[in-house]
Amino acid sequence: MAELNVEARRREDGDGRSITMPVVKAPAPEDALPSHVVSHASGGRDQWSPPLAQVPEDREAAAWDCLREVLDPELPISLVDLGLIYGLELEDEAVRVDLTFTATACPCMEFIKEDISDRLMQESWISRVDIQVVWDPPWTRERISEKGREELRRLGVGV
Repeated sequence: MAELNVEARRREDGDGRSITMPVVKAPAPEDALPSHVVSHASGGRDQWSPPLAQVPEDREAAAWDCLREVLDPELPISLVDLGLIYGLELEDEAVRVDLTFTATACPCMEFIKEDISDRLMQESWISRVDIQVVWDPPWTRERISEKGREELRRLGVGV
């Protein structure tokens, strides 16, 4: 990622005195994130484990493990533990993920889908990820795992 560019600018204050002010220029969006991340830097990307060195014996369990590393952009809790992943199917090198959201107007929908796809596509044994958004049954708090509930309580969020 690019570093921030700081420069000094001289200007006059309200009394006509010359002062120097630091001006921070943020990097251009195309320089701020790795090239394959087009929208954000959420989802716990910095905590993702490296890709597996070889094809796992139980590919479905390994895919679930990958999904457990993808965090909600607003709360640092696994999408799996929040109960947002309704299902996963593998066929050859393709993975289909059934995903829901807590609300139909969730502002993080694209972020979450991108994180899921990016995490799974890191694995050499996965060549395609299809994400199916499902609304039935609707998500409720009952879908949160016990681990997810513990994490929410730790963050001060009542469940």
